[in-house]
Amino acid sequence: MFDLDRWNEIVHALAKNKVRSLLTAFGVFWGIFMLIVMAGAGNGLGNGISEGVAKFATNSAFMWTDRTSEPYKGYKRGRYWNMDFEDVQIIRSKVPEVDILTPKNFGSNNNSGPNTVRGDRNGSFNIKGDYPDYVKIDPVTIVKGRWINEMDIREKRKVCVIGTKVYETMFASEEEPLGEYLKVSGVYYQVVGVIKPETRININGRTEESLFIPFTTMQQTYNMGNEVHVLAFTAKPGVPVSQVEEKIRGIIRQRHAISPTDVQAIAGVNVEKQFLQMKGLFVGINILTWIVGIGTLMAGVIGVSNIMLVIVRERTREIGVQRALGARPRTIITQVMLESVVLTTVAGYTGLTLGVGLLELVNQVLERQPPSSEEMFFRHPEVSLTVALASLGVLIIAGLFAGSIPAKRALQIKPIEALREE
Repeated sequence: MFDLDRWNEIVHALAKNKVRSLLTAFGVFWGIFMLIVMAGAGNGLGNGISEGVAKFATNSAFMWTDRTSEPYKGYKRGRYWNMDFEDVQIIRSKVPEVDILTPKNFGSNNNSGPNTVRGDRNGSFNIKGDYPDYVKIDPVTIVKGRWINEMDIREKRKVCVIGTKVYETMFASEEEPLGEYLKVSGVYYQVVGVIKPETRININGRTEESLFIPFTTMQQTYNMGNEVHVLAFTAKPGVPVSQVEEKIRGIIRQRHAISPTDVQAIAGVNVEKQFLQMKGLFVGINILTWIVGIGTLMAGVIGVSNIMLVIVRERTREIGVQRALGARPRTIITQVMLESVVLTTVAGYTGLTLGVGLLELVNQVLERQPPSSEEMFFRHPEVSLTVALASLGVLIIAGLFAGSIPAKRALQIKPIEALREE
C-alpha cells in the first residue's frame, strides 16, 4: 500500500494513454458531479419552500362556504349560504380537540378600484377582519406599533394594522404612520401598527398588501351581522387536524341544513395534510436524485472496469513475468484494484469538489439578492456532510467494483501463456 514503486507504476499505467484515461475518468466525474448538484438543488428547493412556511401553524385548517351541490331538506341545489358567529361558539363547546378557533372576514374587493384614501394618496388593498389569535396561526413581524388586541374587539374600535406595502403607498418615506388615519371604504380608521409576514402563505391576498381591522368592528361597520367568511382553527397537540375538521364539518352541516354527502358546500384546506404531502414530495425528490446520480455514476464505473480490462490485456506479458518470478495473487489483485480505485477516486473527488463549489457559488449569488425577494423559493443549495461522506463511500466501493473483474481476469493469466503473448 505504501510502496513508492507501486504508485509510480499506477501513475505510469494510467498516463500511458492519457486520452483514454481522461475519457474514462470523465464518466465517474460526471456521475458524482450530477449527484452532488441534484442533491444540492433538491435541498435548495426544500429550504426555499420550508423558509416560506416554517412558522405557519402546521396543525391548522381553514374552512369557508360554497354553493351547495345537492338539494336537501327543501332547499334547492346551488344555494348560497354563510357560516355565522354562533357556529364558532357551538364548535368551541362541542369540539374539545380544538386549540385555536378564530373567524375571519373580508371587506370589499380590491379589484373594484381604490378603497383606501389618505390626502392625495390612494390605493386598492385587501381588507380583513381578524381576532388577536389569528397571528398564532399565521405569524407576523411587528414593524411598528402593535397588533389587534382584545380591547379593540370588545369596544369595536376603528383602528387598523397595515402591511408594509400599504405603508409604502399611503405614507411618505420616513413618515410616522402610527396615530394617522386612513379612509377605508368610506370609514376612517386610526393606524396602530405596521406588519410584515413571516410566511409566504396568503389567505385571500398578501399580508403586506392588506389592512387588518378588528373582526367585531368589520361586522358592525359594514353591516355583516353574524356572518363569518372563514374559520381558521388548530388541533390540540397529538390530535390529527383531519379528526377536528370532520367534527366541525358535521356541526356546520347540521346547523345550516347541508347534505352529509355534499362535498362542495363546505370548502377548505387542511394545512397539516398539505405539509405531509410536501414532505413526501421532497423524500421522493431525494430518492430520485440518488437513483439518477448513482445510475450515472455506475455508467462511469462500468467504463472504468472496461478500461481496466484493456489495461490488463495490454500488460499480459508483464503480469506473466510477475507470476513467473513468484508474485503472489494478492499482489496482482492489489495492483489492479488500486489502479481502479485511484482512477475513480481522483475523478470522483474532482466531481465532488466542483459540484460543491458550484453550489456554493449559486448560494453566494442568492445571498446577494435583496432581502425583499420574498417570492424566492430556492434558498441555500447545499449538501450535508452525510451526503458528502456517503458520496466518498460510493466512490471507494465503485472503484473496488470496477477493479474486481479485471483483477480476476489478471489472476487467470498463466505465466507460460503470458510469455508467449505477442
